Order: sequence, then structure tokens, then C-alpha cells
Amino acid sequence: MHAATLGSAGNSTGPCRGTARVITVSDRASAGVYEDRSGPVLVAGLRALGLEVPDATIVPDGDAVRAALLDAVRADVDVILTTGGTGLGPRDLTPEITASVVERPVPGLAELLRADGLAHGVPAAVLSRGIAGVAGRTLVVNVAGSPGAARDAVRALAPVLPHALDQLAGQTH
Repeated sequence: MHAATLGSAGNSTGPCRGTARVITVSDRASAGVYEDRSGPVLVAGLRALGLEVPDATIVPDGDAVRAALLDAVRADVDVILTTGGTGLGPRDLTPEITASVVERPVPGLAELLRADGLAHGVPAAVLSRGIAGVAGRTLVVNVAGSPGAARDAVRALAPVLPHALDQLAGQTH
């Protein structure tokens, strides 16, 4: 849809307008072993920022992640946040799969999330291997798979997300 715009002042403090998708990556949540807790936090946070967001899509680690990312990019959404699969475990392949979908990396966003977590007393934030980038005109950001990381990610991204989406929509500055 790519209807992202900034607030009337044209700065990064305005609301986001546009569409988003949240993809929860978890073998156990996708199998119904436990409830997805981080996806709904991201959905609520993105909605609070003004984006139109359906409930989170839950997929197992692996090939299903790529399919979900590509489906969202084909649907022309403005931003995709993934949650989960960014750690050091053998099935934590979300960053590698995301890298195969994005065309242009945006490393500052992934660095922002790790630095923000560290600054807020979460030393394990530096273990997240999440990446960020652009696929077509869709911004994709990997978020660690916990409710706290999801909450912190929305807070950290809120000041820059309107400007990023504005740029992706082709608006000049």
C-alpha cells in the first residue's frame, strides 16, 4: 500500500500511516505448544503508532519464514517486523532467511535495537543476530523473540519509523 506519511510538521515525531505485518517465528508456538506472547506486543505497538496491522502470523523456524516474508512483500506492506529466531540456537535462522529476502541492508536499525536493549539493562540483547533491510519498498526488521524485546523494539523504532517509511514511499527531504 505504501501510504506512509509523517506528521504535518514533516518530522519523525508524527504518526505512521500505512500497513504492517508481524511474523512470529517459533517452532513451539506454531505447533500450539505455547501461546505467542511477543507477536501480539508488536501488533499492539504498531497499531498504537498508527499502522494497520492484522494479528501476527505464526510460522515455524526455517522455510516458512521465507514464505511469510515474501507473501508480505508481495502484498506491498510498508513494514514487516519478525520476532523470534534471532538467537544462537541451531534453528535460529531468521537473520539468514531475512538476508535472502532483503535487497538493501539497513544495519543501523538492528544496531539500534541491540544498543537500546543494552542501555536498558538487558545484556543478552547483544546476542540477538537480527538484521534490518529493505525488500522492494518494504522495510523488514528482525526483533528478538520475547515480549520485553518486542515492547522495547517498538519504543526504540517509534522515533525513526515514520521517517523511514516516508523515504520508502518516495517522499523527498
